[in-house]
Amino acid sequence: DEKTGELLGAHMIGAEVTELIQGYVVGRQLETTEEDLMHTVFPHPTLSEMMHESVLDAYDRVIHI
Repeated sequence: DEKTGELLGAHMIGAEVTELIQGYVVGRQLETTEEDLMHTVFPHPTLSEMMHESVLDAYDRVIHI
């Protein structure tokens, strides 16, 4: 949500999305904001850190991609 920063959903395409979608589902259920995700520690190197990287990329703060 542009006003609150709350995660409203995600679009995912690829071979490993079944491993990644759960992070977005949990984030949505907990009404997670972009700010929450930017300050969350994700394991590295893992596919799950792409959730973190995608939010950072939206704010031109990407680290690994």
